[in-house]
Amino acid sequence: MVSRVRLGEKDFHDFGSLENNLRRWWRMAENIIDVLYSRQPGLSATERKIAAVILADPGKTVNMTISELAQAAAVSDASVSRFCRTLGLAGFHELKIELAKVAEDKDSYYRRVDPNDLEKSLQGIAQNKVAEITGTLSRTPATTVRRILQALQTASMVQVIAAGGTFPVAADAVYKFNQLGILAVADQSWETAIGQTMNLPKQAVMLVISNSGETRNLLKQMAVAKDQGVPVIAITNRADSPIGLQADLHLITAVRQQILQSEYFFSRVAAMSAVEALFLLLLAQNKPYLDHIKQHEALVAATKL
Repeated sequence: MVSRVRLGEKDFHDFGSLENNLRRWWRMAENIIDVLYSRQPGLSATERKIAAVILADPGKTVNMTISELAQAAAVSDASVSRFCRTLGLAGFHELKIELAKVAEDKDSYYRRVDPNDLEKSLQGIAQNKVAEITGTLSRTPATTVRRILQALQTASMVQVIAAGGTFPVAADAVYKFNQLGILAVADQSWETAIGQTMNLPKQAVMLVISNSGETRNLLKQMAVAKDQGVPVIAITNRADSPIGLQADLHLITAVRQQILQSEYFFSRVAAMSAVEALFLLLLAQNKPYLDHIKQHEALVAATKL
């Protein structure tokens, strides 16, 4: 029998205003490169120009004046100042301080995929993935992780929801939780998934996995769960995402992989690493989980050659 931990209502609802979220995020992440990548989807066209100049060479930006950065991005000085405030910074000086922290750390830089140089591209992809995993697992406070683990252990069941290309991460989470003895469900059909949500007991927990953190159907599903008193845990790439802000507990991933040289960033590695970390931490905390895995492996062993 898997032991469970009691979790009170006061253990949830710890995220306040957007400004406080961003400030908290800086203390957690301490890497402006990760922040810039994750904020890309929500930036205006002007702000994306500024971000592109910075990300092309963070070290060079450290030595720029605000006017030089504005000129390089073909925007106004005022646009640079607004860009800094959008990131939750006091101004351009604080931006330079944050950049200086990572300017010498080449692992913080994004490696582009060059289809004409496969060897270099493979090395770049490997470095990007290492950066994603490191950024994801180092940016969340232990107190938040502890509360997420308590919520999962307490839950009578866990519904994992995701959409599109992120659903394989949800399927992996469901497999892992069930292996541990934590009843978990998910369905790729939103119509079926929302039906599951409608039948969740209050003792259940919802886990939402979304790269952008702004999928309309997932937000609607979260609202249904909350109306039923079901707490929500979110794994997203943005601290200020609608899903992240509405969740009771939020684990923020770091995504670096740029697809087809566009402005779209996507990766399942970071989210899967977060799920894997939760799985391993749960396993380390509760020996009956290991026994349950052994029983599961014994049952499925007969299906293998």
